[in-house]
Amino acid sequence: MTAILNPTGTAPFTPPVRPAAAAAGPPDPVVPLVGPVLALPGDPAAALVPVTWRGRPVGAFVATGGRVRYRPVVDPDQLLAAAAGVLGLGLLAAGAAVVARRRAPAIGSVRMGPGGWVSLKGLPLPAPRAPRPWWARALRARRLVVQP
Repeated sequence: MTAILNPTGTAPFTPPVRPAAAAAGPPDPVVPLVGPVLALPGDPAAALVPVTWRGRPVGAFVATGGRVRYRPVVDPDQLLAAAAGVLGLGLLAAGAAVVARRRAPAIGSVRMGPGGWVSLKGLPLPAPRAPRPWWARALRARRLVVQP
């Protein structure tokens, strides 16, 4: 952490080397996790140290005014994957809502009766030929006898 705390770069930061396993083949090349110290122009002296993970930038340490802060970098691949996941869940929920709001069929099950007649269960009554009076509609009255 010398490079972060010392922005002049007099003592460069060298990452620690992982001990190689005895049974493993040749050791992996050491990839530094932090980059070189970059001096930022401006009135307060500032230094920037980029941080990478597996070759991708993940953030940077910014040293200015005697403070060191870590600033993460937004990964566009993760952002795109999260947006695709939210879109997929939204489409799935919309599809479930459309299936749930589906109207019932106009005619229920069609069955054959014992005498050979056809039963249309769930079929609505035919509309009356004459308009109903206002009081019958207000009281939701039903006719006792269907008139031809």
